[in-house]
Amino acid sequence: MDKKPTTQRLPAGAGAAPVAPPFAPPIAPPVTPPVTPPVTLRDHLRLEFNDHGCLRRMWTNTREIAPGVWRSSQPDPGRLARWKDMGIRTVLSLRGDRDAAHGRVERDACTRLGLEHVTVGLSATNALPPGTYLALIARMREIGRPFVMHCKTGADRTGIASAFYLMAIEGVPLQVARGQLSLRHLHIRQGAAGILDHILDRYEARLHEGAIGIEDWIARDYDPAEVTRSFRDSRRWLRRR
Repeated sequence: MDKKPTTQRLPAGAGAAPVAPPFAPPIAPPVTPPVTPPVTLRDHLRLEFNDHGCLRRMWTNTREIAPGVWRSSQPDPGRLARWKDMGIRTVLSLRGDRDAAHGRVERDACTRLGLEHVTVGLSATNALPPGTYLALIARMREIGRPFVMHCKTGADRTGIASAFYLMAIEGVPLQVARGQLSLRHLHIRQGAAGILDHILDRYEARLHEGAIGIEDWIARDYDPAEVTRSFRDSRRWLRRR
């Protein structure tokens, strides 16, 4: 009798089409952080002389505007060390030019002293976009206190930032906050920096129509082009008198 052919059982899965492994995204190469050039003697000399640091040694324009919040002019490493001893945690620079000599010296000193360093670039002679001012207020609200904000002389950019802080975070009325832009802090309204006063003038005009917070006004109604145009028109009217 002929034997029936035997059927050989294959292991489970044998003979099936190979299953492709799950897709794996390519591994990104490691990101190399940018190399910060070391601070040099030339940077310190530029801070001291080109940036007029030698003059700021005689008058620092430093003042506490609210509990734990200070305003000042551009600090040197020695002043930063004194701020550290006072208990300051954060330094907010309003100059923006991080790669300039004063910025490199300041960041290096803050790193060595364990101070948080934050930069938000403002202008003393231009009405900036609303997003810039709103971002500034948001940063001032969240950074560690006590903190010091500063620009170069501590007069104009620091003045408008201080006014925004007092109104938005401390709830200080406009007429009181205006005092942060004053000759007492070397701010001169009659010069090009008067556009910062004009920003507050436009806010005041809107307040006559009804109450609105400074942040809401900046977000909804503030128009830097209109502020610039009306400021220039007011200066032409003054020159004709």
